[in-house]
Amino acid sequence: MKKALTRYRVMAYAVGVLLIVLCLVGVPLANFDGTPMWAGDRIPTPNWFDDGSRPDQFGHWITGFLGTLHGWLYMIFLVFAFSLARKAQWSMPFTLGILAAGTIPVVSFWAEHRATQRIRSDHPEEFRAAEPVGVGG
Repeated sequence: MKKALTRYRVMAYAVGVLLIVLCLVGVPLANFDGTPMWAGDRIPTPNWFDDGSRPDQFGHWITGFLGTLHGWLYMIFLVFAFSLARKAQWSMPFTLGILAAGTIPVVSFWAEHRATQRIRSDHPEEFRAAEPVGVGG
């Protein structure tokens, strides 16, 4: 159980950090150039960065490269999270909530904390600290 939890936690943090960078850095840099974000949209985005500027290019790199990396890592996260859920015998609603949390920036960190608390409370025998060896006794 400890190894499954560690795999899950590592992937939850990786996916969560990439999602924050993608949504809070990459998307604004790549899209806030004063033009509408979607085809047919009449409302322009804020004009923070000129189209083709260095920040705009960096934003496109973030959304292209890190967005793809986040997608692949999210698939691995789903496998690890589902594996942990089956080992821990979580209910389907709790499992689906944990799986979906990886799609919402910042919420993935809360979900990882919640899942870790639940594993440790449901399986205390696996997370009990080793008894210290007495000296001279």
